[in-house]
Amino acid sequence: MSNKGRSDGDRVPLKARKVSFSWEDTPLHWVPGDPFTTHTINVLHLLLPAGERWFVHVYRQVLPYIRDERLREDVIGFIGQEAVHSQAHDEVLPHLKEQGLDPTPYTAQVDWLFEKLLGDRTLPPGRARRWWLKERVALIAAIEHYTAFLGDWVLNADELDRRGADPTMLDLLRWHGAEEVEHRSVAFELFMHLDGSYRRRVRTWATAFAALVFLWQRGVRFFMANDPTLTGGKASLRAFYVRGRRGTLPATGALLRSVPRYLSRGYHPSQEGSTEQAVAYLASSPAALAALAAERRAS
Repeated sequence: MSNKGRSDGDRVPLKARKVSFSWEDTPLHWVPGDPFTTHTINVLHLLLPAGERWFVHVYRQVLPYIRDERLREDVIGFIGQEAVHSQAHDEVLPHLKEQGLDPTPYTAQVDWLFEKLLGDRTLPPGRARRWWLKERVALIAAIEHYTAFLGDWVLNADELDRRGADPTMLDLLRWHGAEEVEHRSVAFELFMHLDGSYRRRVRTWATAFAALVFLWQRGVRFFMANDPTLTGGKASLRAFYVRGRRGTLPATGALLRSVPRYLSRGYHPSQEGSTEQAVAYLASSPAALAALAAERRAS
């Protein structure tokens, strides 16, 4: 299947923006007075470095199988963006450790998941090896549905600004979210190009959704239990629901409504979010502007 899911007007060339962030002025609870919201979003820093390194590893194996040149260009741009995302979130972890939250016990488990459980397997060349590659491509498409959902949410999460959230952390989240919206169609179009099996899409969605929920709630519980400023810190579904109603976290109803959209036979990621909004944020992001200025000085 060729890469014809979205219109040319919605397509932008994908490029990695080599951003950097300075964390010394970011407080432990970067959403003031709300450790639960802070730590729920902080789980991104635990999951994304290993997850996005895995995306890059799998997609590099896929490149020889892509027969559509435009899709191949998109995948190469996607690889570049995901590599920078991984590095940017990785750089938050030493800052958390300095503030008394050592993430190593949790990130070691995440590393095992992506490197061992979902890593390369010793399979004979041919059908078995291709099957495992297609499974992982389908898993990435399902995960990218949720990264695009979160990217669209954070670009519109004005309540975080109203509550005085740290501007550097907001820029990291919105720069990353904007690029997720910008490249939201690539993973799904690659899956459709290589396979497109509806049964595989449903099966891998169920796996990805269950894994994300499991890992996320474990991550929030880990942070709340180990936050040195909290006594008896706990995480709960009710706390998530309440903050979704406030607008500081995604609304539970919006998350649930995203499920049938992905499982619809007519689904395409271009239905999610706005490329125009994402590109507009990337044109104003402090980190992206600094990266562009550095690139121009170097050229």
